[in-house]
Amino acid sequence: MDRYGTRRLRAALLALTATGGLLLTGCGAGDSGDDSSTDRANGASAFPAPEYSRGSGERDDESRDTAPDHLSTFALDVDTASYGYARRTLADGQRPDPSTIRPEEFVNSFRQDYERPDGNGFTVTVDGARTDEKNWSLVRVGLATRNADGERGERPPAALTFVIDISGSMSEPGRLDLAQKSLGVMTDRLRDDDSVAIVTFSDKAETVLPMTRLDDNRDEIHDAIDGLEPTFSTNLAAGVETGYATAVKGLREGATNRVVLVSDALANNGDTDPDAILDRIDGARREHGITLFGVGVGSDYGDALMERLADKGDGHTTYVSDERDAREVFCEQLPQNIDLTARDAKAQVAFDPETVTDFRLVGYDNRRVADDDFRDDRVDGGEVGPGHTVTALYAVRTRPGADGHLATATVRWQDPETRTPHEESGQLESDTLADSLGSASPRLQVTAVAAYFADALRRGDDRWSPLPGAPRLSELADQADTLADITEDRAVRQLADTIRQARHLD
Repeated sequence: MDRYGTRRLRAALLALTATGGLLLTGCGAGDSGDDSSTDRANGASAFPAPEYSRGSGERDDESRDTAPDHLSTFALDVDTASYGYARRTLADGQRPDPSTIRPEEFVNSFRQDYERPDGNGFTVTVDGARTDEKNWSLVRVGLATRNADGERGERPPAALTFVIDISGSMSEPGRLDLAQKSLGVMTDRLRDDDSVAIVTFSDKAETVLPMTRLDDNRDEIHDAIDGLEPTFSTNLAAGVETGYATAVKGLREGATNRVVLVSDALANNGDTDPDAILDRIDGARREHGITLFGVGVGSDYGDALMERLADKGDGHTTYVSDERDAREVFCEQLPQNIDLTARDAKAQVAFDPETVTDFRLVGYDNRRVADDDFRDDRVDGGEVGPGHTVTALYAVRTRPGADGHLATATVRWQDPETRTPHEESGQLESDTLADSLGSASPRLQVTAVAAYFADALRRGDDRWSPLPGAPRLSELADQADTLADITEDRAVRQLADTIRQARHLD
């Protein structure tokens, strides 16, 4: 997967081609034409090369001759764990490690205002606003799936295998006890035709409850949850492996089969490498379509390990710091977390080289995809469920006086049942940009505040460079307060409080 930086290397000009115009997701490759307008539509560009080489996290050698680029391609990601863990860390009076800050997870933690499709698939919304920094704008690419209670009606039955960490570190208040309360409430809310299995792990793993339908067995499931007690060290590999074996044994055709890992991810026993762990259960993941949903807990949290596990397991992660968070994840968001509306979803944005000189995708550093893999459906993308939105924010510099087409965004995904590929696109014109962030829609402003906040916390990370027009933290907090009043959104008010906590630690 690619990593894009802000500083561009000088490179020989090279015409790149991509069919279908400016695309947000998918892999693009096509024929180029001789006419300049045709070249632009097909992806010809004279953009400088990105700072990072494709498929590598290392900076390019300064002498390396790299092709120019005007495309940005990435796998969709609905993770929010980075923001949740940063909020918990700041509340404890500490600054989060910059390496744990993933700006896209800050942005995707907040409700958006995108239109939603009637059925499976996505809508594509592209808008933006000019910043105070000359010729720089923030451009928002928004993707939305149908509502969780959309026209398809009720979700398919769920077969959920909960893999629960009961190691010694989970004895801290707000870890195992929080998981037990949340799972208890969730058990009461699941449907009679849903099924649950429970696997626990410490120094070894054990299947506490095989796959069990809820119809006449809720008391048995509650007893299994209530009986969990913390024990010894953390052999996460054994837990995941046993969890997937239990899920395969209890596999239900026509149901959503998912492993839900609840852990602080502080593995200290057995295999602790996420690639090795997932390689051992690769058959269950690929052959049976069993996806992984990671729920992180605890003031000390193995963020990097949990995120890699979710990425490799075709799933996503979230973090819960209190009972309110846990109730929202396991109860209100349950349809999003167990159902799927799109598999291997990728996005690609193509910027028009006649109007745009530079661009930078904010975050998604470990979700980058080679541009020519956009339409290669063998290349892994992201899994997205109903009720989700995915937002990608770009810093874009336009040519002085540029007028007209700026970008086209396209999302490509596969139907979760038939694997049939689909695409949807959206356009951005210069005259639709708001004159300032203050005059943009409230939800675009919230997106900008979240991105600027993540950007400020990321200082010290070697991937960091400031976003254009970044305000001071005190100004960001005031903006968030104003937006909380406008949107009447508790999460935005919480964002303002979190920004102030960070400011006091500066």
